[in-house]
Amino acid sequence: MAAMMIFDFQNYFILILLCLFSLLCYTVFFRKQKESRLGFDLPPSPPSLPIIGHLHIILSLLIHKSLQKLASKYGPLLHLRIVSFPIVLVSSASVAEEIFKAQDVNVSSRSLPTSEGSLYFGSFGFVTAPHGDYWKFMKKLITTKLLGVQALERSQGIRADEVELFYSNLLDKAMKKERVNLGEEAMKLTNNSMCKMLMGKTCKEDAETVRGLVAKTDSMAKKLFLASILRRPLEKLGISLFKKELTGVSSRFDEVLERYLVEHEKKQEEQGVDVMGVLIEAYRDENAEYKITRNHIKSLFVDLFIAGSETTSNVIEWIMSELINNPKTLERLRGEIDLVIGKTRLIQETDLPNLPYLQAVMKEGLRLHPPVPLMVRTFQEGCEVNGFHIPEKTTLVVNGYAVMRDPEFWEDPEEFKPERFLVSSRFGQQEDKIREKVPNYIPFGSGRRGCPGSNLAYLFLGTAVGVMVQCFEWRIKEERVNMDEAAGSVSLSMAHPIHATPVVRTQDFLT
Repeated sequence: MAAMMIFDFQNYFILILLCLFSLLCYTVFFRKQKESRLGFDLPPSPPSLPIIGHLHIILSLLIHKSLQKLASKYGPLLHLRIVSFPIVLVSSASVAEEIFKAQDVNVSSRSLPTSEGSLYFGSFGFVTAPHGDYWKFMKKLITTKLLGVQALERSQGIRADEVELFYSNLLDKAMKKERVNLGEEAMKLTNNSMCKMLMGKTCKEDAETVRGLVAKTDSMAKKLFLASILRRPLEKLGISLFKKELTGVSSRFDEVLERYLVEHEKKQEEQGVDVMGVLIEAYRDENAEYKITRNHIKSLFVDLFIAGSETTSNVIEWIMSELINNPKTLERLRGEIDLVIGKTRLIQETDLPNLPYLQAVMKEGLRLHPPVPLMVRTFQEGCEVNGFHIPEKTTLVVNGYAVMRDPEFWEDPEEFKPERFLVSSRFGQQEDKIREKVPNYIPFGSGRRGCPGSNLAYLFLGTAVGVMVQCFEWRIKEERVNMDEAAGSVSLSMAHPIHATPVVRTQDFLT
């Protein structure tokens, strides 16, 4: 509660500050923006505050829910304004599908101003890069050599070893009748797996540092988004929000990653081919399509750590919470695993295509609790959407949380019902093929800017949830798990982490 009050105070302090400087630049920015609308049939705009527009909504603690509520009152396609910064908000499955089908190339960039030189939210990042030569080169490298089907097959043994360690640790706690923080255990699994896949070794000495930095970036993301939106007027007043905080996080990431990079360069021939090895090879290739730098490599690692550990462990925790709160679903899933795999070995990644109900549970968990509920893009050119004109350089915000709870497409959208996915569930397919069957299912974004690591995320989810369901009963002190969402973060995390006691239900698979 104290932390929430501090965050509230920070938000309102920033709001007051922005109101003051907005008064100074009203004529320059707001009047120009107002005049530029003349002659355009823009989407409807909800009532806004003078000067700051809809900034107060963006500052809300649960922004995806605030935007969902706004859309339910004023419509699925809205035009918002933060001072002079135009935003189009999409909250329905039908409008999102229209944009991603007809305007995919047009919205394939995130033209947000970034911090020069920073490894996070910086000019070297893949996630923040515009749709240009660098982004295309890295996307090709990621989808072919880093996170493609063959690359994931090569790294399967790494993840299997970490799943066994995950199981062994839970088994030890079960024998001691210790309560387990499921989110922390899931985070260790995903973080250790990512370290080994990326650098060929577990980051034992830096594990806590890396996990802390990843958590810090999540708490900073919303503030950095606001700072980037208001960068130009702030710079005119000589104000730079959160620069010191961002520089500190970037420097600490740089210290850890540079050390591993140097170490890997010295021992590369001994370590085989991992993600860092592939990137070093591309870095040294004089004939590469795009000449990447050491900072490009380190920035990509930051992006992969954030996307592959924090958000994935959050979803694992959400899915286990839903299963504990829905015992009939849990028993059905456990029955499927026992029938297909038996009780003599641990679940493996190769089992996942043969477990349709587990696949449905994962999909339903991602539908209700998408890793990052808001998708931000930019309309590079003016276009028409749903009969309305969208000016060029308008920021697009797709509320995936609202889209995947759209009552026009989902029956009982607030309920956890994995059965809704059984008919079309085929998890041997890639994410793009799944979206063709269910286009309003977008937990990892959509189009060419969708998350290239979605297939890896499903492997993490399937094996982690599978082991916890297959091997243990889970006892909690409360009647139900509290499903409140944590306030103030960009990724979807639980306000009250699950603490449960594992009870062994099968033999020790590792003996």
